[in-house]
Amino acid sequence: MTRLKFTKMHGLGNDFMVIDGINQKFDPVTAPIATWAHRHTGVGFDQLLLIETPQTTQADFRYRIFNADGSEVEQCGNGARCFARFVYDKGLTNKQQIVVETAGGLIVPHLNDDGTVTVDMGVPLFAPEQIPFAAIDEEDTQRISHQLVVGTDIVNVTCINMGNPHAVMVVEDIDTAPVHRLGAAIEHHRQFPQRVNVGFMQIQTPHQIRLRVFERGVGETQACGTGACAAVVAGISLGLLGDDEAVQVNLPGGQLSISWQQQPDAHVLMTGPVQTVFEGEVNYL
Repeated sequence: MTRLKFTKMHGLGNDFMVIDGINQKFDPVTAPIATWAHRHTGVGFDQLLLIETPQTTQADFRYRIFNADGSEVEQCGNGARCFARFVYDKGLTNKQQIVVETAGGLIVPHLNDDGTVTVDMGVPLFAPEQIPFAAIDEEDTQRISHQLVVGTDIVNVTCINMGNPHAVMVVEDIDTAPVHRLGAAIEHHRQFPQRVNVGFMQIQTPHQIRLRVFERGVGETQACGTGACAAVVAGISLGLLGDDEAVQVNLPGGQLSISWQQQPDAHVLMTGPVQTVFEGEVNYL
């Protein structure tokens, strides 16, 4: 039995157990991630973030994300900001801008002088096979907005991959939207073979939205960085938001600023705060 060091961090209430896998041994396959994630009997977190040495010469670090249920996912935007702050504060790098390898591709976080972190989240993907989303017919593959039959409901979702899959719904009021009922049903919908994160977006102005996100393998979280990016991209693509300035995304945990120009190969930029909560150790075989 050894003691595994970790740091508890959060980005707008989306909270993480962050582990340095470079300077200590850690195997996520055998680790009791779901036990540690438990809110009452464990550390309590939405995701576990693991720092590793990169597998490509293009990157400074490798970044792996594990949901509270132990499943590994491709990307986490709030986690990326925490990742950047962690490696800088722990002296793993002296760079304020780093290149990070993820299962969803390379991302570039930048530490700002005001304490926030801006992350270049890359180019959004829309093709059904890139989500992945099982389109019903050829005509369906040409759309970014799709109709889903969810029990007795028929809902419209805009499908976007931001390093992980998202389905965004436009609703009149996120306070009364059936986030948990529809979120759980859409997450496991047969047309999403790898499951999906579900966003519920309320348009306030052309540059401001409210958003709740039901994350796959977690449930509703206080904030979701990739979900905020997906929602803004969806809103701009549908003509509901403007791309001439950043869009403010109001989540239950706080605000993110998302910028995206609606043109080929344009990258999505996400800016938001990050905070370290405490340091700890857990028993680890």
